[in-house]
Amino acid sequence: MAGASDKARYYLEQSVPELQELIRKQIFTKEEVSSIAKKRSDFEHKLNARGSSASDYARYAEYEMNLDALRRARAKRLGIKAASHTGQRRIFFVLDRATRKFHGDTSLWMLYLRFARKEKANKKVAQIITSMLRLHPTSPELWVYAANYAWQERADITESRGYMQRGLRFCNRSKRLWSDYLKLEMLYIAKISARRQILGLNSNSPQKELIQPSEDFEQDMIKLPCATSEDTGLENAAASSARSTNEESKIVSSPALAGAIPIAIFDAATKEFPEDPTFGTALFDVVTQFSELSCSKRILEHMVQYLKATTPTGAATLTCYIRQPLVGLVAASTLLPRALIDVVDRFELAMQKVDSLKGSPEEVGTREVVSQQTIKCLGTYLEFPELDSDIRAVLTAMIKNAWDHCLQLLKTRSSRSKDETIALLRILHHHGFEDLMQQGVTLALAMWPDDPQLMTINSQVGALELHH
Repeated sequence: MAGASDKARYYLEQSVPELQELIRKQIFTKEEVSSIAKKRSDFEHKLNARGSSASDYARYAEYEMNLDALRRARAKRLGIKAASHTGQRRIFFVLDRATRKFHGDTSLWMLYLRFARKEKANKKVAQIITSMLRLHPTSPELWVYAANYAWQERADITESRGYMQRGLRFCNRSKRLWSDYLKLEMLYIAKISARRQILGLNSNSPQKELIQPSEDFEQDMIKLPCATSEDTGLENAAASSARSTNEESKIVSSPALAGAIPIAIFDAATKEFPEDPTFGTALFDVVTQFSELSCSKRILEHMVQYLKATTPTGAATLTCYIRQPLVGLVAASTLLPRALIDVVDRFELAMQKVDSLKGSPEEVGTREVVSQQTIKCLGTYLEFPELDSDIRAVLTAMIKNAWDHCLQLLKTRSSRSKDETIALLRILHHHGFEDLMQQGVTLALAMWPDDPQLMTINSQVGALELHH
């Protein structure tokens, strides 16, 4: 115990000059400084004694953070120029000791990182990330955090990719890491595309019209002696322009902007999870968030073709296949009618494939998932009041057709997903399909009579009937 006291006293002595300066500049009174010293003494004795925990270090760091914030606020109010590095250095010292002693506690590492980022201590952040990943190489969340920091704070795609790729060497079975890596590459393509559009470097950008001088204008001109290209240096300018044009054409035709990297990530990710086709759907959903990119259609087509080749009758494959034509289309889009025709054809083809599974264990689950996801996808378009009445009628007919498949499963008591059924009933209620909703509630209550959510929905149906 004497050793712990000596160590605590040694650490407290290091802060004496800082406390004296606070008194001298009248930022804190002598009584307040005495209270600070006592509090620090309590913390130091607790940390250096046996049985100290990670929460003790966290409380000590939090106390020092609050104290430093109070010191800065008072110094600003009093107009006193005080060194800010002392409080920061002390907090770093406490957190460094904490992560050395409890290096397995990731919450301490994250506390350390958050404070360093708040203080904009970039070199310190890099050191913390390196140490943290060296000690926790199998934690996908930490690799994602490091990659996001490199991308968001430093705008360094190379460093961010490096974190993702090294993380996948240790955590190749992490679905989140694969999904976030795909999202990172899509964000990078979106950033480059937006930058090119702002700078007018897109290949389809209109060329500026050149103004041709008129004859009257030429009569008023003062003719100058002819100058050669050597005199003006236009040869070098022309060569430079040609080089930039070549570089631009290379960028436009770059496989990276065409979606080659996201496709490669998808291929590698699906090879790691061949037994889970739903993971392909999760990656499909990531790309649909970037539907405004020209390369997204190519990527989505590759995904759908891969799923069709590996699991042609799987629920995930058929769901993505049906949704694909509607990706990126809004209610006012002129392409929506043609896309809906395509969706109708695809839904019928999907149901034919489901019928081919009749008698197999997969048939019920596949029919249920495909019908439910189709209703959810189409229901989003009914939210828009500006939707054309004819298109609304088509969507209503398609939703009724998909709901008939769900009712078929409820009638035979084959439905497996109570939560999804309840979610669909709420969607139907939201869009005013009272007749469809009433049939579904009756059949669902026959399967799950004691479910409180279904009872609530049933009471809503009764209220609607009384209202009418």
